[in-house]
Amino acid sequence: MFKNHPKGLLAASLSNMGERFGFYIMMAILSLFLMSKFGLDKSNAGIIYSVFYFSIYALALVGGLIADKTKKYKGTIQVGIILMAVGYLLIAIPTPTPVPNLALYLTLTCFGLFVIAFGNGLFKGNLQALVGQMYDNEEYGKMRDSGFSLFYMFINIGAIFAPLIAVGIRNWWLKTNGFVYNSDLPALCHQQIGGTLTGEAAERFTKLAPEVSLNGAPADLTLFANEYLGVFNTGFHYAFGIAIFAMLISLTIYTINKKRFPDPALKKAVKKDHSAIQEAPAMDANEVKQRLYALFAVFAVVIFFWFSFHQNGLTLTFFANDYTDLSSMKLDLFGLVTLEGAELFQSFNPLFVVLLTPIILAVFGWLRAKGKEPSAPKKIAIGMGIAALAYVVMSLGSLGLPSANEVKAVGGLADSARVTPFLLIGTYLILTIAELFISPLGISFVSKVAPPQYQGIMQGCWLGATALGNQLLFIGAILYENIPIWATWCVFVAACCISMFTMLFMLKWLERITK
Repeated sequence: MFKNHPKGLLAASLSNMGERFGFYIMMAILSLFLMSKFGLDKSNAGIIYSVFYFSIYALALVGGLIADKTKKYKGTIQVGIILMAVGYLLIAIPTPTPVPNLALYLTLTCFGLFVIAFGNGLFKGNLQALVGQMYDNEEYGKMRDSGFSLFYMFINIGAIFAPLIAVGIRNWWLKTNGFVYNSDLPALCHQQIGGTLTGEAAERFTKLAPEVSLNGAPADLTLFANEYLGVFNTGFHYAFGIAIFAMLISLTIYTINKKRFPDPALKKAVKKDHSAIQEAPAMDANEVKQRLYALFAVFAVVIFFWFSFHQNGLTLTFFANDYTDLSSMKLDLFGLVTLEGAELFQSFNPLFVVLLTPIILAVFGWLRAKGKEPSAPKKIAIGMGIAALAYVVMSLGSLGLPSANEVKAVGGLADSARVTPFLLIGTYLILTIAELFISPLGISFVSKVAPPQYQGIMQGCWLGATALGNQLLFIGAILYENIPIWATWCVFVAACCISMFTMLFMLKWLERITK
Protein backbone atom coordinates (compact mmCIF):
# COMPACT_ATOMS: atom_id res chain seq x y z
CA MET A 1 0.00 0.00 0.00
CA PHE A 2 2.84 2.40 0.88
CA LYS A 3 5.22 0.83 -1.66
CA ASN A 4 5.40 3.73 -4.14
CA HIS A 5 5.30 6.46 -1.51
CA PRO A 6 7.98 8.17 0.60
CA LYS A 7 9.21 6.10 3.55
CA GLY A 8 8.31 8.85 5.98
CA LEU A 9 4.59 8.68 5.14
CA LEU A 10 3.91 5.66 7.38
CA ALA A 11 5.77 7.18 10.35
CA ALA A 12 3.92 10.51 9.93
CA SER A 13 0.60 8.65 9.78
CA LEU A 14 1.38 6.72 12.96
CA SER A 15 2.42 9.96 14.68
CA ASN A 16 -0.95 11.45 13.83
CA MET A 17 -3.00 8.52 15.11
CA GLY A 18 -2.99 9.81 18.69
CA GLU A 19 -4.47 13.11 17.59
CA ARG A 20 -7.20 11.28 15.66
CA PHE A 21 -7.90 9.05 18.66
CA GLY A 22 -8.45 12.06 20.91
CA PHE A 23 -10.41 13.86 18.20
CA TYR A 24 -12.90 11.02 17.86
CA ILE A 25 -13.29 10.64 21.61
CA MET A 26 -14.14 14.34 21.67
CA MET A 27 -16.44 14.10 18.68
CA ALA A 28 -18.25 11.13 20.20
CA ILE A 29 -18.79 12.31 23.75
CA LEU A 30 -18.11 16.05 24.14
CA SER A 31 -21.62 17.41 23.50
CA LEU A 32 -23.25 14.65 25.57
CA PHE A 33 -20.66 15.12 28.34
CA LEU A 34 -21.38 18.85 28.55
CA MET A 35 -25.09 18.17 28.97
CA SER A 36 -24.75 15.30 31.45
CA LYS A 37 -21.97 16.94 33.47
CA PHE A 38 -23.30 20.49 33.70
CA GLY A 39 -27.00 20.10 32.87
CA LEU A 40 -26.69 22.32 29.79
CA ASP A 41 -29.38 22.34 27.12
CA LYS A 42 -28.50 21.41 23.55
CA SER A 43 -28.10 25.01 22.37
CA ASN A 44 -25.61 25.97 25.08
CA ALA A 45 -23.72 22.71 24.74
CA GLY A 46 -23.67 23.37 21.01
CA ILE A 47 -22.13 26.81 21.51
CA ILE A 48 -19.26 25.40 23.62
CA TYR A 49 -18.84 22.52 21.17
CA SER A 50 -18.69 24.85 18.17
CA VAL A 51 -16.24 27.25 19.87
CA PHE A 52 -13.98 24.31 20.72
CA TYR A 53 -14.03 22.99 17.18
CA PHE A 54 -13.51 26.51 15.85
CA SER A 55 -10.48 26.82 18.12
CA ILE A 56 -8.99 23.49 17.04
CA TYR A 57 -8.80 24.66 13.45
CA ALA A 58 -8.39 28.42 13.94
CA LEU A 59 -5.35 27.88 16.14
CA ALA A 60 -3.83 25.84 13.32
CA LEU A 61 -3.37 29.20 11.60
CA VAL A 62 -1.49 30.42 14.67
CA GLY A 63 0.54 27.22 14.62
CA GLY A 64 1.40 27.79 10.97
CA LEU A 65 2.48 31.36 11.69
CA ILE A 66 4.67 30.22 14.58
CA ALA A 67 6.32 27.51 12.50
CA ASP A 68 6.81 29.78 9.47
CA LYS A 69 8.28 32.51 11.67
CA THR A 70 10.61 30.32 13.74
CA LYS A 71 11.35 27.80 10.95
CA LYS A 72 11.14 25.13 13.67
CA TYR A 73 8.39 22.99 12.17
CA LYS A 74 9.46 19.74 13.80
CA GLY A 75 9.81 21.25 17.26
CA THR A 76 6.44 23.02 16.94
CA ILE A 77 4.78 19.71 16.07
CA GLN A 78 6.37 18.02 19.09
CA VAL A 79 5.24 20.74 21.50
CA GLY A 80 1.72 20.40 20.07
CA ILE A 81 1.57 16.69 20.94
CA ILE A 82 2.66 17.40 24.52
CA LEU A 83 0.10 20.18 24.98
CA MET A 84 -2.73 17.98 23.74
CA ALA A 85 -1.79 15.33 26.30
CA VAL A 86 -1.82 17.98 29.05
CA GLY A 87 -5.25 19.20 27.93
CA TYR A 88 -6.74 15.72 28.06
CA LEU A 89 -5.25 15.29 31.54
CA LEU A 90 -7.02 18.43 32.77
CA ILE A 91 -10.40 17.10 31.62
CA ALA A 92 -9.74 13.51 32.68
CA ILE A 93 -9.37 14.36 36.38
CA PRO A 94 -12.74 13.40 37.96
CA THR A 95 -14.65 16.26 39.58
CA PRO A 96 -17.97 16.18 41.52
CA THR A 97 -21.24 15.78 39.63
CA PRO A 98 -23.62 17.55 40.00
CA VAL A 99 -21.02 20.32 40.10
CA PRO A 100 -21.03 22.41 43.32
CA ASN A 101 -19.92 25.54 41.42
CA LEU A 102 -21.09 25.59 37.79
CA ALA A 103 -19.04 28.63 36.72
CA LEU A 104 -15.78 27.32 38.21
CA TYR A 105 -15.94 23.76 36.93
CA LEU A 106 -17.23 24.74 33.50
CA THR A 107 -14.38 27.26 33.22
CA LEU A 108 -11.85 24.58 34.15
CA THR A 109 -13.28 22.26 31.51
CA CYS A 110 -13.19 24.99 28.87
CA PHE A 111 -9.57 25.77 29.79
CA GLY A 112 -8.68 22.11 29.25
CA LEU A 113 -10.42 22.24 25.87
CA PHE A 114 -8.43 25.36 24.97
CA VAL A 115 -5.13 23.64 25.81
CA ILE A 116 -6.11 20.72 23.57
CA ALA A 117 -7.09 23.11 20.78
CA PHE A 118 -3.86 25.10 21.04
CA GLY A 119 -1.75 21.94 20.99
CA ASN A 120 -3.71 20.73 17.99
CA GLY A 121 -3.05 24.05 16.27
CA LEU A 122 0.69 23.65 16.69
CA PHE A 123 0.53 20.05 15.48
CA LYS A 124 -2.00 19.50 12.73
CA GLY A 125 -1.27 21.97 9.91
CA ASN A 126 2.50 21.73 10.32
CA LEU A 127 2.48 17.94 10.12
CA GLN A 128 0.43 18.22 6.92
CA ALA A 129 3.00 20.65 5.52
CA LEU A 130 5.71 18.15 6.43
CA VAL A 131 3.88 15.37 4.58
CA GLY A 132 3.36 17.69 1.61
CA GLN A 133 7.10 18.23 1.28
CA MET A 134 7.63 14.49 0.89
CA TYR A 135 5.97 14.82 -2.53
CA ASP A 136 7.82 17.93 -3.75
CA ASN A 137 10.07 16.07 -6.18
CA GLU A 138 9.89 14.26 -9.51
CA GLU A 139 9.86 10.79 -8.00
CA TYR A 140 6.77 11.18 -5.83
CA GLY A 141 5.03 14.29 -7.18
CA LYS A 142 2.42 12.42 -9.23
CA MET A 143 1.41 10.40 -6.17
CA ARG A 144 0.53 13.44 -4.07
CA ASP A 145 -3.29 13.00 -4.07
CA SER A 146 -3.13 9.28 -3.34
CA GLY A 147 -0.45 9.90 -0.71
CA PHE A 148 -2.65 12.28 1.22
CA SER A 149 -5.58 9.87 0.87
CA LEU A 150 -3.45 7.08 2.37
CA PHE A 151 -2.30 9.43 5.14
CA TYR A 152 -5.93 10.32 5.85
CA MET A 153 -7.02 6.68 5.82
CA PHE A 154 -4.25 5.37 8.05
CA ILE A 155 -4.63 7.98 10.79
CA ASN A 156 -8.30 7.01 11.06
CA ILE A 157 -7.52 3.42 12.09
CA GLY A 158 -7.10 4.44 15.72
CA ALA A 159 -10.19 6.61 15.47
CA ILE A 160 -12.35 3.52 14.84
CA PHE A 161 -11.76 2.30 18.37
CA ALA A 162 -11.91 5.63 20.23
CA PRO A 163 -15.73 5.82 20.58
CA LEU A 164 -15.91 2.09 21.40
CA ILE A 165 -13.38 2.45 24.19
CA ALA A 166 -15.03 5.63 25.50
CA VAL A 167 -18.45 3.94 25.66
CA GLY A 168 -16.96 0.75 27.09
CA ILE A 169 -15.23 2.60 29.94
CA ARG A 170 -18.31 4.70 30.75
CA ASN A 171 -20.65 1.71 30.78
CA TRP A 172 -18.16 -0.50 32.68
CA TRP A 173 -17.90 2.16 35.39
CA LEU A 174 -21.71 2.35 35.57
CA LYS A 175 -21.97 -1.43 35.98
CA THR A 176 -19.16 -1.50 38.54
CA ASN A 177 -21.15 0.94 40.65
CA GLY A 178 -24.48 -0.84 40.30
CA PHE A 179 -26.10 0.98 37.38
CA VAL A 180 -27.10 0.34 33.77
CA TYR A 181 -26.76 2.78 30.86
CA ASN A 182 -29.83 4.66 29.61
CA SER A 183 -29.59 7.51 27.11
CA ASP A 184 -32.50 9.51 28.59
CA LEU A 185 -31.51 9.33 32.26
CA PRO A 186 -28.84 12.08 32.52
CA ALA A 187 -31.30 14.73 31.34
CA LEU A 188 -34.07 13.33 33.56
CA CYS A 189 -31.72 13.30 36.57
CA HIS A 190 -30.87 16.97 36.07
CA GLN A 191 -34.57 17.81 35.79
CA GLN A 192 -35.31 15.82 38.95
CA ILE A 193 -32.62 17.70 40.88
CA GLY A 194 -33.77 21.04 39.45
CA GLY A 195 -37.45 20.31 40.04
CA THR A 196 -38.39 20.88 36.39
CA LEU A 197 -39.83 17.47 35.48
CA THR A 198 -43.18 17.60 33.68
CA GLY A 199 -45.87 15.07 34.52
CA GLU A 200 -45.09 12.59 31.74
CA ALA A 201 -41.33 12.99 32.21
CA ALA A 202 -41.71 12.35 35.96
CA GLU A 203 -43.61 9.14 35.24
CA ARG A 204 -40.86 7.97 32.87
CA PHE A 205 -38.14 8.83 35.39
CA THR A 206 -39.97 6.90 38.13
CA LYS A 207 -40.22 3.92 35.78
CA LEU A 208 -36.60 4.00 34.57
CA ALA A 209 -34.91 4.44 37.97
CA PRO A 210 -35.51 0.87 39.24
CA GLU A 211 -34.76 -0.55 35.76
CA VAL A 212 -31.22 0.87 35.70
CA SER A 213 -30.40 0.23 39.35
CA LEU A 214 -28.81 -3.19 39.86
CA ASN A 215 -29.24 -2.90 43.64
CA GLY A 216 -33.02 -2.67 43.64
CA ALA A 217 -35.49 0.21 43.37
CA PRO A 218 -34.11 3.42 44.90
CA ALA A 219 -36.02 4.79 47.89
CA ASP A 220 -35.00 8.41 47.24
CA LEU A 221 -35.20 9.49 43.59
CA THR A 222 -33.26 12.71 44.15
CA LEU A 223 -30.42 10.81 45.83
CA PHE A 224 -30.54 8.31 42.97
CA ALA A 225 -30.29 11.16 40.44
CA ASN A 226 -27.20 12.57 42.17
CA GLU A 227 -25.53 9.17 42.38
CA TYR A 228 -26.29 8.22 38.77
CA LEU A 229 -24.94 11.52 37.41
CA GLY A 230 -21.79 11.20 39.52
CA VAL A 231 -21.00 7.70 38.29
CA PHE A 232 -22.05 8.43 34.69
CA ASN A 233 -19.74 11.43 34.35
CA THR A 234 -16.81 9.88 36.20
CA GLY A 235 -16.92 7.26 33.45
CA PHE A 236 -16.69 10.06 30.91
CA HIS A 237 -13.67 11.54 32.73
CA TYR A 238 -11.89 8.18 32.57
CA ALA A 239 -12.68 7.96 28.85
CA PHE A 240 -10.90 11.28 28.27
CA GLY A 241 -7.94 9.85 30.16
CA ILE A 242 -7.45 7.12 27.55
CA ALA A 243 -6.58 9.83 25.01
CA ILE A 244 -3.53 10.72 27.11
CA PHE A 245 -1.97 7.32 26.46
CA ALA A 246 -2.67 7.63 22.73
CA MET A 247 -0.90 11.01 22.68
CA LEU A 248 2.13 9.56 24.49
CA ILE A 249 2.38 6.77 21.91
CA SER A 250 2.24 9.35 19.11
CA LEU A 251 4.92 11.42 20.87
CA THR A 252 7.20 8.38 21.08
CA ILE A 253 6.78 7.50 17.40
CA TYR A 254 7.30 11.10 16.30
CA THR A 255 10.40 11.58 18.46
CA ILE A 256 12.00 8.38 17.12
CA ASN A 257 11.42 9.42 13.50
CA LYS A 258 11.90 13.17 13.91
CA LYS A 259 15.33 13.35 12.27
CA ARG A 260 14.15 11.29 9.29
CA PHE A 261 11.31 13.64 8.37
CA PRO A 262 11.84 16.40 5.81
CA ASP A 263 11.83 19.97 7.06
CA PRO A 264 9.30 22.37 5.42
CA ALA A 265 11.66 25.20 6.35
CA LEU A 266 14.07 23.84 3.75
CA LYS A 267 11.61 23.21 0.91
CA LYS A 268 13.66 21.82 -2.00
CA ALA A 269 13.20 20.27 -5.40
CA VAL A 270 15.00 16.92 -5.49
CA LYS A 271 15.90 15.28 -8.78
CA LYS A 272 14.77 11.75 -9.33
CA ASP A 273 18.31 10.33 -9.47
CA HIS A 274 19.24 12.34 -6.34
CA SER A 275 22.35 13.56 -8.14
CA ALA A 276 21.71 17.13 -7.11
CA ILE A 277 19.57 19.10 -4.70
CA GLN A 278 18.56 22.60 -5.67
CA GLU A 279 16.34 25.25 -4.21
CA ALA A 280 12.94 25.42 -5.94
CA PRO A 281 12.85 28.34 -8.40
CA ALA A 282 11.18 31.43 -6.97
CA MET A 283 7.71 32.32 -8.27
CA ASP A 284 7.07 35.76 -9.69
CA ALA A 285 4.77 38.07 -7.73
CA ASN A 286 1.82 37.63 -10.11
CA GLU A 287 1.90 33.82 -9.88
CA VAL A 288 2.06 34.00 -6.10
CA LYS A 289 -0.94 36.35 -6.11
CA GLN A 290 -3.00 34.12 -8.40
CA ARG A 291 -2.26 31.05 -6.30
CA LEU A 292 -3.27 32.82 -3.12
CA TYR A 293 -6.51 34.05 -4.73
CA ALA A 294 -7.35 30.47 -5.75
CA LEU A 295 -6.60 29.13 -2.28
CA PHE A 296 -8.73 31.73 -0.51
CA ALA A 297 -11.61 31.14 -2.93
CA VAL A 298 -11.60 27.45 -2.04
CA PHE A 299 -11.24 28.25 1.66
CA ALA A 300 -14.38 30.42 1.50
CA VAL A 301 -16.42 27.68 -0.18
CA VAL A 302 -15.51 24.82 2.16
CA ILE A 303 -16.83 26.76 5.16
CA PHE A 304 -20.36 25.73 4.17
CA PHE A 305 -19.34 22.09 3.79
CA TRP A 306 -17.70 21.84 7.22
CA PHE A 307 -20.70 23.58 8.80
CA SER A 308 -22.71 20.61 7.57
CA PHE A 309 -20.21 17.76 7.86
CA HIS A 310 -19.14 18.29 11.46
CA GLN A 311 -22.72 18.01 12.65
CA ASN A 312 -21.81 14.36 13.19
CA GLY A 313 -20.58 15.24 16.67
CA LEU A 314 -23.51 17.53 17.46
CA THR A 315 -26.99 17.30 15.92
CA LEU A 316 -26.42 13.83 14.48
CA THR A 317 -25.27 12.68 17.91
CA PHE A 318 -28.35 14.33 19.47
CA PHE A 319 -30.47 12.46 16.92
CA ALA A 320 -28.77 9.18 17.82
CA ASN A 321 -29.45 9.82 21.51
CA ASP A 322 -33.05 11.06 21.18
CA TYR A 323 -34.55 9.29 18.18
CA THR A 324 -32.53 6.13 17.41
CA ASP A 325 -33.22 2.67 18.79
CA LEU A 326 -29.91 2.08 20.57
CA SER A 327 -31.01 -1.22 22.10
CA SER A 328 -30.76 -2.90 18.71
CA MET A 329 -27.03 -2.03 18.61
CA LYS A 330 -26.26 -3.28 22.13
CA LEU A 331 -23.23 -5.57 22.34
CA ASP A 332 -22.32 -7.50 25.49
CA LEU A 333 -18.59 -8.28 25.75
CA PHE A 334 -18.07 -11.45 27.80
CA GLY A 335 -20.40 -10.16 30.50
CA LEU A 336 -17.82 -7.53 31.50
CA VAL A 337 -19.10 -4.48 29.68
CA THR A 338 -22.03 -3.55 27.47
CA LEU A 339 -21.36 -1.41 24.44
CA GLU A 340 -24.46 0.74 24.08
CA GLY A 341 -24.81 4.45 23.44
CA ALA A 342 -25.22 7.20 20.90
CA GLU A 343 -21.44 7.63 20.85
CA LEU A 344 -20.97 4.32 19.02
CA PHE A 345 -22.09 5.86 15.74
CA GLN A 346 -18.89 7.91 15.67
CA SER A 347 -16.94 4.73 14.94
CA PHE A 348 -18.62 4.33 11.58
CA ASN A 349 -17.02 7.39 10.00
CA PRO A 350 -13.38 6.32 10.55
CA LEU A 351 -14.31 2.70 9.79
CA PHE A 352 -15.75 3.74 6.44
CA VAL A 353 -12.68 5.93 5.80
CA VAL A 354 -10.43 2.89 6.20
CA LEU A 355 -12.65 0.59 4.14
CA LEU A 356 -13.50 3.00 1.33
CA THR A 357 -10.16 4.74 0.78
CA PRO A 358 -8.58 1.82 -1.15
CA ILE A 359 -11.70 1.56 -3.31
CA ILE A 360 -11.78 5.27 -4.12
CA LEU A 361 -8.02 5.28 -4.77
CA ALA A 362 -8.49 2.34 -7.15
CA VAL A 363 -11.24 4.18 -9.01
CA PHE A 364 -9.12 7.33 -9.29
CA GLY A 365 -6.13 5.23 -10.41
CA TRP A 366 -8.22 3.57 -13.10
CA LEU A 367 -9.45 6.96 -14.31
CA ARG A 368 -5.87 8.31 -14.20
CA ALA A 369 -4.67 5.46 -16.42
CA LYS A 370 -7.35 6.38 -18.95
CA GLY A 371 -6.52 10.08 -18.70
CA LYS A 372 -9.96 10.86 -17.27
CA GLU A 373 -9.22 11.48 -13.60
CA PRO A 374 -11.10 14.56 -12.33
CA SER A 375 -9.01 17.46 -11.10
CA ALA A 376 -8.75 18.09 -7.36
CA PRO A 377 -11.21 21.04 -7.53
CA LYS A 378 -13.73 18.89 -9.42
CA LYS A 379 -13.39 16.09 -6.86
CA ILE A 380 -14.07 18.58 -4.09
CA ALA A 381 -17.22 19.83 -5.87
CA ILE A 382 -18.44 16.26 -6.35
CA GLY A 383 -17.86 15.58 -2.66
CA MET A 384 -20.04 18.51 -1.69
CA GLY A 385 -22.88 17.16 -3.81
CA ILE A 386 -22.53 13.76 -2.16
CA ALA A 387 -22.75 15.40 1.28
CA ALA A 388 -26.00 17.08 0.26
CA LEU A 389 -27.39 13.64 -0.62
CA ALA A 390 -26.57 12.38 2.90
CA TYR A 391 -28.77 15.04 4.48
CA VAL A 392 -31.54 14.37 1.98
CA VAL A 393 -31.56 10.82 3.36
CA MET A 394 -31.73 12.16 6.93
CA SER A 395 -34.56 14.54 6.05
CA LEU A 396 -36.66 11.79 4.46
CA GLY A 397 -35.95 9.45 7.36
CA SER A 398 -37.05 12.07 9.90
CA LEU A 399 -40.46 12.82 8.42
CA GLY A 400 -43.20 12.31 10.99
CA LEU A 401 -40.94 12.38 14.05
CA PRO A 402 -41.95 14.61 16.99
CA SER A 403 -39.94 17.76 17.70
CA ALA A 404 -37.05 17.79 20.18
CA ASN A 405 -39.13 19.78 22.67
CA GLU A 406 -41.96 17.23 22.46
CA VAL A 407 -39.46 14.43 23.15
CA LYS A 408 -38.09 16.31 26.15
CA ALA A 409 -41.59 16.90 27.55
CA VAL A 410 -42.33 13.16 27.71
CA GLY A 411 -38.88 12.24 29.07
CA GLY A 412 -37.73 10.42 25.94
CA LEU A 413 -39.18 8.05 23.35
CA ALA A 414 -39.80 4.37 23.89
CA ASP A 415 -37.62 2.07 21.77
CA SER A 416 -40.64 1.12 19.65
CA ALA A 417 -41.12 4.77 18.64
CA ARG A 418 -37.51 5.27 17.57
CA VAL A 419 -35.97 4.89 14.12
CA THR A 420 -33.65 2.13 12.96
CA PRO A 421 -29.89 2.67 13.45
CA PHE A 422 -29.42 2.01 9.73
CA LEU A 423 -30.68 5.52 8.97
CA LEU A 424 -27.64 7.05 10.69
CA ILE A 425 -25.27 4.33 9.49
CA GLY A 426 -26.32 4.98 5.89
CA THR A 427 -25.93 8.72 6.41
CA TYR A 428 -22.41 8.28 7.82
CA LEU A 429 -21.52 6.07 4.85
CA ILE A 430 -22.55 8.76 2.37
CA LEU A 431 -20.88 11.54 4.40
CA THR A 432 -17.65 9.54 4.52
CA ILE A 433 -17.59 9.20 0.75
CA ALA A 434 -18.04 12.98 0.56
CA GLU A 435 -15.26 13.48 3.10
CA LEU A 436 -12.84 11.35 1.05
CA PHE A 437 -13.52 13.57 -1.95
CA ILE A 438 -12.84 16.72 0.05
CA SER A 439 -10.66 16.52 3.13
CA PRO A 440 -7.50 14.65 1.96
CA LEU A 441 -7.74 16.16 -1.52
CA GLY A 442 -8.20 19.64 -0.08
CA ILE A 443 -5.00 19.19 1.94
CA SER A 444 -3.26 17.92 -1.20
CA PHE A 445 -4.59 20.88 -3.21
CA VAL A 446 -3.22 23.34 -0.65
CA SER A 447 0.21 21.69 -0.51
CA LYS A 448 0.41 21.76 -4.32
CA VAL A 449 -0.83 25.30 -4.94
CA ALA A 450 0.63 27.13 -1.92
CA PRO A 451 3.81 29.14 -2.71
CA PRO A 452 6.85 27.59 -0.95
CA GLN A 453 7.24 30.47 1.50
CA TYR A 454 3.60 30.13 2.65
CA GLN A 455 3.28 26.35 3.09
CA GLY A 456 2.66 26.35 6.84
CA ILE A 457 0.32 29.34 6.90
CA MET A 458 -1.74 28.10 3.92
CA GLN A 459 -2.25 24.72 5.58
CA GLY A 460 -3.28 26.75 8.62
CA CYS A 461 -5.72 28.76 6.48
CA TRP A 462 -7.29 25.54 5.16
CA LEU A 463 -7.86 24.53 8.74
CA GLY A 464 -8.96 28.11 9.51
CA ALA A 465 -11.72 27.80 6.92
CA THR A 466 -12.74 24.57 8.61
CA ALA A 467 -12.74 26.55 11.87
CA LEU A 468 -15.20 29.10 10.53
CA GLY A 469 -17.49 26.30 9.41
CA ASN A 470 -17.21 24.74 12.86
CA GLN A 471 -18.01 28.04 14.55
CA LEU A 472 -21.39 27.90 12.80
CA LEU A 473 -22.15 24.42 14.18
CA PHE A 474 -24.17 25.84 17.08
CA ILE A 475 -26.76 27.03 14.56
CA GLY A 476 -27.55 23.37 13.97
CA ALA A 477 -28.16 22.82 17.69
CA ILE A 478 -30.48 25.84 17.84
CA LEU A 479 -32.41 24.64 14.79
CA TYR A 480 -32.60 21.13 16.26
CA GLU A 481 -34.45 22.42 19.33
CA ASN A 482 -36.71 24.91 17.56
CA ILE A 483 -37.86 23.58 14.17
CA PRO A 484 -39.01 20.15 12.90
CA ILE A 485 -36.16 17.65 12.71
CA TRP A 486 -36.57 17.06 8.99
CA ALA A 487 -36.31 20.80 8.34
CA THR A 488 -33.00 20.97 10.25
CA TRP A 489 -31.45 18.51 7.82
CA CYS A 490 -32.78 20.53 4.87
CA VAL A 491 -30.66 23.50 6.00
CA PHE A 492 -27.55 21.36 5.61
CA VAL A 493 -28.71 20.16 2.20
CA ALA A 494 -28.87 23.81 1.12
CA ALA A 495 -25.42 24.60 2.58
CA CYS A 496 -23.79 21.70 0.71
CA CYS A 497 -25.51 22.62 -2.55
CA ILE A 498 -24.28 26.22 -2.26
CA SER A 499 -20.74 24.90 -1.83
CA MET A 500 -21.02 22.55 -4.79
CA PHE A 501 -22.40 25.05 -7.28
CA THR A 502 -19.89 27.71 -6.25
CA MET A 503 -17.01 25.29 -6.83
CA LEU A 504 -18.39 24.33 -10.23
CA PHE A 505 -18.68 28.00 -11.14
CA MET A 506 -14.97 28.53 -10.34
CA LEU A 507 -13.83 25.17 -11.76
CA LYS A 508 -12.05 26.25 -14.96
CA TRP A 509 -10.15 29.00 -13.17
CA LEU A 510 -9.05 26.68 -10.37
CA GLU A 511 -7.97 23.97 -12.81
CA ARG A 512 -5.87 26.50 -14.70
CA ILE A 513 -4.12 27.59 -11.49
CA THR A 514 -3.30 24.02 -10.44
CA LYS A 515 -1.66 22.99 -13.71
